[in-house]
Amino acid sequence: MSEQSIRIRNAATNNLDGLDLDIRRGRLVVIAGVSGSGKSSLVFDTIAAEAGAELNETYPPFVRNRLPKWTRPNVGSIDGLSPVIVIDQRRFGGNARSTVGTITDVWTYLRLLFSRRSEPYVGESSHFSFNDPAGMCPGCSGIGEVVAPSVESFLDLDRSLDEGAIALPGFGTGGYWHSKYADIGAFDTTTALRDWPQSHLDALLYGGDALSSLEARVPNDYESVIDRFERIYLRTSDTLSERKRKAIADFTHSAICPDCGGTRLNEQARSATVDGRTIGELAMLEIPELRALVEDMDRPEVHTVVEALVERCRALETIGLGYLHLARATSSLSGGESQRIKTVRHLGSSLTEMLYVFDEPTVGLHPHDIDSMVALLRQLRDRGNTVLVVEHDPAVMERADEVIEIGPGAGSAGGRLVFQGTFDGLKDSAGPTGKMLTMQVQPRGEPRPPDGWLNVKHARRNNLSDVSVDVPCGVMTVLTGVAGSGKSSLGQELVARYSATTIDQRPVAANRRSTPITYTGIGSTIRKHFASNTGASESLFSANSDGGCPDCKGLGFIYTDLAFMDGQETTCSSCGGTKFIEEALSHTVDGLSIVDVEGLTVAEALDRLDVPAIRRRLSHLERVGLGYLRLGQPLNTLSGGEAQRVKIAKELRDANEPGLYLLDEPTTGLHLSDIARLLTVLDDLIVHGHTVVVIEHNLEVIAQADWLVDLGPGPGRHGGQVLYSGPVGEIGDTATGRALNTAGLK
Repeated sequence: MSEQSIRIRNAATNNLDGLDLDIRRGRLVVIAGVSGSGKSSLVFDTIAAEAGAELNETYPPFVRNRLPKWTRPNVGSIDGLSPVIVIDQRRFGGNARSTVGTITDVWTYLRLLFSRRSEPYVGESSHFSFNDPAGMCPGCSGIGEVVAPSVESFLDLDRSLDEGAIALPGFGTGGYWHSKYADIGAFDTTTALRDWPQSHLDALLYGGDALSSLEARVPNDYESVIDRFERIYLRTSDTLSERKRKAIADFTHSAICPDCGGTRLNEQARSATVDGRTIGELAMLEIPELRALVEDMDRPEVHTVVEALVERCRALETIGLGYLHLARATSSLSGGESQRIKTVRHLGSSLTEMLYVFDEPTVGLHPHDIDSMVALLRQLRDRGNTVLVVEHDPAVMERADEVIEIGPGAGSAGGRLVFQGTFDGLKDSAGPTGKMLTMQVQPRGEPRPPDGWLNVKHARRNNLSDVSVDVPCGVMTVLTGVAGSGKSSLGQELVARYSATTIDQRPVAANRRSTPITYTGIGSTIRKHFASNTGASESLFSANSDGGCPDCKGLGFIYTDLAFMDGQETTCSSCGGTKFIEEALSHTVDGLSIVDVEGLTVAEALDRLDVPAIRRRLSHLERVGLGYLRLGQPLNTLSGGEAQRVKIAKELRDANEPGLYLLDEPTTGLHLSDIARLLTVLDDLIVHGHTVVVIEHNLEVIAQADWLVDLGPGPGRHGGQVLYSGPVGEIGDTATGRALNTAGLK
């Protein structure tokens, strides 16, 4: 019946091919398919977008103007929707005031507890908020850090004052500020600063008591270099110019606030205790320790608060985030950690018949932790909700009520219903996912021999516990361990100690003008190819230059801001969405106009464009499994996994001298069939003499490693130790070893 199903008819958003589909409500449903097959187009851009847009329409204009905007999907009809909650992998914003405590509301409950039970009494809960003037530290305004001058970079000790020893902008020889030191007769202007007495350097930098060491008296209005820098650059309330911003970036660093010690709170809030503990001390404890202490603080008058606080802490532990502490800045969380925290925020909701949409919730999770995530998804389902999960992990598919596969291929070769049914039925199906599920993954045979070693000694970054380990060169090493065990910290240590290229999942572009054409650098080659074959100027074939439509400025659409309604992108009536003027479109080469070229996929371009420079650069995108991307597709539309593969392709293209590559979970967003292709690409890097280090949970990738470094045993302070370092097949009884053994890969 329609009221028991989400009924989709003729969905054509992005690459969806007139898709008709019924999804039964009240179930845990996994949407599978190869990368680029249309999974996200169905779940996020069609179902979630329509549900969000329809819900927004129920609010008055004033409220709608402040709600997230949804772009209506290209679909014939959708029935059976309910309010949607999207839980994606986007990291929390870089707001310096946002912490794990504030984003999960645990800090709110803790503030309330302290406002009722602390001694001495300091006021209501706002007095324990670092985002409220009543509670924030005045020295750092509740940030916990201050901008401090990087004094060591202020002076070039090998120069004299006359030679421009003060490196700060505006202090150069002959300038006004330079004269305040060189022309007062108190300092030696011809001797290199390295040969000055330390007291004279202190007088120049700090002033104060050090001025008494100078033979000549300084003027009464003397201002030391540091005092002057802070006044000019750090004590201004006006909008900073680009020059000032650069000076601050180059000559300052963040430091723990000396007043509050990083707790963000004022002295009054820092002095209050409950059972002998301050709120700042509790904020630095890992979640299990915090929960245990809060349980002991239970009293009849605060029982409800303690109960809510303990429930949130238990949820964080269950979801595998017990290693975090409340003071951890949300800007430092990974995409997977951010997504799991968003899940926790909804567990306490009593709403039912909601539509929850998840984007690969197992990202960043060790196989050991996947059961906990699935339990949470089922918990949401059992409360009467519908849970849709875009996922590649077979362990999640196996536990779902239903699996829907979209495909069979990527881009224009996808967008159709390949399979709908149970996991057992999926394994017997003929689609790409079914075929890969029945294939037996084989561990690597004899590991490749290293041609040297990278030595890490006594690493103490984050939770690393005085770690010393050797990483082999010229082979593939995988860093494994449960979430929070120290893998990323060890990777960062390698990058800090050795020259390395990091390939992560951050976006490769922020605007619509960046495309595979611009990113690979073939734009100029295409323009030259058209110019040489048509006799027209190269600029005519650029949408950002003479060839661009003047009305839409080469974008192909006109954007209209409709205030409280969704902003509208309408196809430019002048160019019809092509982005180019008629003169540019009138020229063709081998039957293709410049717009036709932008519409080609990478695979089609390799077949149609017989230009060596173009083929050479595009071939790397094809090798990493992105042959379905269209040359004119905006890169800001790519997923995190696609963005990472674009970066890998660029490195394959540009790599010359052997180097070190660190990849952060490169299988994110990859279908099982694409992982084998990724491994081939990584092998290519190694064949060319590079050293590859991969942070990864995927057992297939781990099994193909030449060397394994397993960290743990637990997360946070319970991890940070090297449990094993050596060939994959010899790993012992660790969480990773047990997972490999269960999968038959060791």
